[in-house]
Amino acid sequence: MKFAHLADCHIGGWKDIQLKEISIKAFDEAIKICIKENVAFVLIAGDLLNTSLPSIDLIKRTAEILTKLKEHEIDVYIIPGSHDFSPSGKTMIDVLEHAGLMNNVMKIKDNKLIFTQDKTGVKITGLVGLRSSLDKYYYENLDFGNLENEGGFKIFMLHNTINELKPKDMEKVEGISLSLLPKNFDYYAAGHVHYIKESNYDKGKLVYPGPLFPNNFKELQELKQGGFYIYDNGNLKYIPIKLKDVLYAEINADGKSAREVEDEILKIGDFNDKILLLRVHGELREGKSSDINFKIISEKFRDAFVFLKNTTKLTSKDFADLEVKEGEVDDIEHEIIKGLKLEYNEEFIKNLMNALDKEKDEGERNADFERRLLKDIEKIL
Repeated sequence: MKFAHLADCHIGGWKDIQLKEISIKAFDEAIKICIKENVAFVLIAGDLLNTSLPSIDLIKRTAEILTKLKEHEIDVYIIPGSHDFSPSGKTMIDVLEHAGLMNNVMKIKDNKLIFTQDKTGVKITGLVGLRSSLDKYYYENLDFGNLENEGGFKIFMLHNTINELKPKDMEKVEGISLSLLPKNFDYYAAGHVHYIKESNYDKGKLVYPGPLFPNNFKELQELKQGGFYIYDNGNLKYIPIKLKDVLYAEINADGKSAREVEDEILKIGDFNDKILLLRVHGELREGKSSDINFKIISEKFRDAFVFLKNTTKLTSKDFADLEVKEGEVDDIEHEIIKGLKLEYNEEFIKNLMNALDKEKDEGERNADFERRLLKDIEKIL
């Protein structure tokens, strides 16, 4: 018995064009490996796509990749995840299933899940992943008796966080208890949580393969790459998908001027054709974060495959010294504006803030709203 277990492909998830493209290539590479390894079938434990209604181009390319499996008579079994599931019922998973490229194994009849049987005889079922663990309702109310009593090799697919298996940085993330999973399965193909983990549950293995390609700055920094699992007669093998090297650089700005930080960043080398991650944090002794010329820095790193920066924890002394007490919104705004020591008077800033805070009226066209907004701003300026 040999099969592949993928999850959290998030095709189309990156806004950056280069990273969006490489995430698709990671999916293509995984499928090529599955074909080469001659797996009997492929499991995708949710979030194949990053949204329930992606662009036609993304669907076309995803279908082209899945067609390679169909040509080799390798079936694909999937459950919708929290990203590619739509409460309206309109999801591209259905389109791909109707095209004969995959099988959604979440089938419920008379408050019971029904197995989908592969040509190898393996029996597969699973439950959709919903945002905020709303799928907990299914685990608490469905009758799993028929599943647990069924014989043969059985696989249960899930897309959720298991409370007992959560890492420390996910303690506040809502999940479900391990005890809610049906028992007497040989393999639990999990997704949703972006970490790689193998665990035992009842008589079977519960496995999270992590993302097929990292989905954000933090994941690129920590994981460097994505991957998936191949199960081969009881043996598990993690298959990494490495398409580009990742270079992570961290600059501590504490006690430095904006110019000193800029000079330190410009000294970073060995970045050609790599995914370059830059994290700048700390409190500047002199200057503001906007004084760091990231236009020059971006030009310096133009030969990197992608250059991503994170400055969310970079502050300047001017902002650090601000102390705003609790109170009415107007009082807080007054304290912030006064503390910033801007060249514009407070009345002008507040008028501009109020103008930009306006919302579109019900039934108002976007073009009319934009004209109204610009007209109000022009009066203030």
